[in-house]
Amino acid sequence: MNDPKPSARQPALARQRAQLIMQVRSGLLSAQEAARQLGVSRKTYYQWERRALAAMVEALGNREHGRPPRSIDPEKKALQRQTQARQAKLEVLQQTERIRQRWEPPDKKSLRPPP
Repeated sequence: MNDPKPSARQPALARQRAQLIMQVRSGLLSAQEAARQLGVSRKTYYQWERRALAAMVEALGNREHGRPPRSIDPEKKALQRQTQARQAKLEVLQQTERIRQRWEPPDKKSLRPPP
């Protein structure tokens, strides 16, 4: 007989547990009966119920809007900072050159080739 892999049965088993927990919480079933159907002790059933309810509260809590921030590779982050620093230096050099060209005497400007 071919039994499905245990990992393939996990979602169905989790769904069954969730359904039984909801039936117990809504008063349609006793905890003892749910534990019997699941093949576990009542103590184990209550542990699962506590875990399930805690997970539901966590899942339904408020979250930040938008996409979660992506983790950035430290090397990539360092390269981005380096690029920004070099762009800032380039801008300063370009501004300095523009100022220098404005303040040069007219006779030196005529000797310089156009940019």
